Amino acid sequence: MAARSESLRREAGRLLAVLDVAGTRVMVDPTDDGSVIVHRKRAGISVGAGRFGIADAEMLVRQDLARWQHGEAAQRTLVLSEAGRSYLRRASADVPEAAFLHQHRETVTATIQTKVGLTRVRMDAEESPLDWLRRRRDRNGVPMIDEAAYQAGERLRTDITLAGLLPGVTARWDAMPTGGGFVSPSEATDRMIAARQRIRHAFDAVGSDFSDLLMDLCGFLKGLEQIERERGWPQRSAKIVVRLALARLAEHYGIEAAARGPAASRGIKSWRAVVIEGGRA
Repeated sequence: MAARSESLRREAGRLLAVLDVAGTRVMVDPTDDGSVIVHRKRAGISVGAGRFGIADAEMLVRQDLARWQHGEAAQRTLVLSEAGRSYLRRASADVPEAAFLHQHRETVTATIQTKVGLTRVRMDAEESPLDWLRRRRDRNGVPMIDEAAYQAGERLRTDITLAGLLPGVTARWDAMPTGGGFVSPSEATDRMIAARQRIRHAFDAVGSDFSDLLMDLCGFLKGLEQIERERGWPQRSAKIVVRLALARLAEHYGIEAAARGPAASRGIKSWRAVVIEGGRA
């Protein structure tokens, strides 16, 4: 990104934020060359939504935050550039240290339960392909996966994490082994054993055709394009198979897309780990 020699004035900053609003169009006023007007669509009708000086628009263009786009009848429209979009993402960071993350990743604010109570945190929305699938919609405006499929995938992802099935990617300086070989199975906690049992039951229920796919999707967090590339599948075919796999997984967990009342439930009262005693479950 080119270095900017002049600071962004307040009105120019407001204009930059306006350009990032969906359904907004900023154009040179046909009756006044010294200003630009803002139009927004409401209920399918374009209405006026503000006016800025042409100097503010030109400042954004000089700093590569926006660019002029020529339309019909030589009409000039101001549009947001990639550098401008990155600038807004950095400016939205809560702390300066997170500016780089905001620029290159899509983040969302969520409320999670911690030891001290509910806490608002900012999360990477692109970390899990399940979040990506839930946010994306088809041409009819329907999410690529429903809430039941998302919750089933997240439950499997949690169990895979608890089971310790994923390889470590950083060096560990605690509990370094003193000799060769694998870590003793006795060191596995009851929580890990229970998670592995749930995973085994889930994979048995969905079948071997879907088990590897769900492991890549929910465990290794591989995107659809990577799954298609590694398996040699045609483009846009992974989303169909993923839908089927997650639907079968949700059926195993007893997760429905909509509440249907006690008459249609499977009689599940609570989720409990399988405990094996004396060789019998």
